[in-house]
Amino acid sequence: ASWATARAPLSLPVLPAPRYHAMSSQQLLVPPPAVLRQPLAVPDRLLLGPGPSNVPPRILAAGGRQLIGHLHKEMFQIMDEIKLGIQYAFQTQNPLTLAISGPGHCAMEAALLNAVEAGEVVLMAVNGIWGERATDISKRLGMADVHQLVKLPGEYFVLKEIEEVSAACIRARTLGLDCSSQALARTCLLLVDSVASLGGAPILMDQQGIDILYSGSQKVLNAPPGSAPISFSERARKKIFSRRTKPPSFFLDMGWLANYWGCDDKPRMYHHTAPINSFFSLREGLAILAEQGLENSWKLHKENSLYLCAGLQQLGLQLFVKEQEVRLPTITTFVLPEGYDWKEVTAFIMNKHAIEISGGLGPSAGKVLRIGLMGYNSTKFNVDRVLHALKDALQHCHKNKL
Repeated sequence: ASWATARAPLSLPVLPAPRYHAMSSQQLLVPPPAVLRQPLAVPDRLLLGPGPSNVPPRILAAGGRQLIGHLHKEMFQIMDEIKLGIQYAFQTQNPLTLAISGPGHCAMEAALLNAVEAGEVVLMAVNGIWGERATDISKRLGMADVHQLVKLPGEYFVLKEIEEVSAACIRARTLGLDCSSQALARTCLLLVDSVASLGGAPILMDQQGIDILYSGSQKVLNAPPGSAPISFSERARKKIFSRRTKPPSFFLDMGWLANYWGCDDKPRMYHHTAPINSFFSLREGLAILAEQGLENSWKLHKENSLYLCAGLQQLGLQLFVKEQEVRLPTITTFVLPEGYDWKEVTAFIMNKHAIEISGGLGPSAGKVLRIGLMGYNSTKFNVDRVLHALKDALQHCHKNKL
C-alpha cells in the first residue's frame, strides 16, 4: 500500500519509567512549614488608620485577573491609561508622568536621587516623620548640603517662610545672587509629597507650580500598596536629563523609567518586570476617581471630615490641628483625655469592633491618634461606626492604667 492510502501505525520505543530517588532526609535541614499546609487566613477589618484603606470589590476583581506579559502591547496600553489617570489626578500635562513599581517611599527616593546631585542644596520642610525620612534619604545619597526648616507636629508652613529660608540657603553659598521670589522660582525645584492628600484635597500641580509630585496607591485610590504615581515638570525633566552623573540607582533611574512608560517617544525597552496585577488595581482606582470627578471627591472627603471632627468633639476629644482650614480631610488627628493609654484604646477598638485606628509616627508618636477616611472608606456610616467604637473604648479602657 502506498503511504497516502495505508499509513502504518507509528511505532515508538518503550522507554523505562523515570526513577526518582528520594533525597535523604538528612540533606533537608528545614522541613516544610506546617502553617503553609493550612488555608490563608485574613481577618475582615475596617481600615480607618492612615492607610492602607479597604479595597472595593471592583479593584479587588481587577487585581485578581490573570497575568499578561509585562511587555505585551495590552500591558503598554494599560500603562498609558494609568499615565492619563495620574495626569488627571495631579492636574498636570507633564509628559514625564508614570507609576513607580514600589510604595510611596520608592517615589520619595526616586524624586530625590534623580533630581538632586551631590553638593546641591536641599531644603526640607519638616513637621513630622516624612520630612525626617526625606532628610535621611538625602543624606544617605550623599547630598551633604541639606537644610531643615522645622516645625512641631500639628504646625504648618506658609510660602513666605519657605522663600525666606530658601534665600538664606542660597546666599550662604553664592554671594550677589538675586534671591527674590521670582529668582527662587527660577532656581529651585519644588517637591511635594501628596501620598495622604491625593484625591481627597485639592492638588493642582501645574497651576501651583509644583515641579515634582508623588503619591501612593493605597489611600484615596484604594488600590493595594505597591505602586506610586509620580510626575516631573519640564524644568525638573531638563534638570534630570542634564545631570553630570548617573543617578545612584538603576532601578529608579528616571531615564530608564521614562522609556519603559513611553514618556520619551522612543521604542520601549525592558527595564524591569512590572507588578502587573498591582498596575491593574491602580488603573481601576484611577478610573473610579475619574468617574467620580475630582471636585466631587474633594467635597465628599471634606464633608465627612467635618462630620467626624464634630463627632470627636462631642465625645470630649481634642482635635490636634487647631485651625480647621488647614486640617487634612483624609486623616484626622486627635488627642485622648489625660490618663488613657492610646495603645489600649486602639487594641480595644481593633479586638472588639474590628476597626483599625492608629497612633502617631515619629515626632507625633504617643501624642495623637489618627483616623483615616479615604476613598471607598470615606462614608458617614463609617464615621458613625468609629465614633461608636471610640465611645465604647472610652467607657471600658480605664484611665488609671497610666
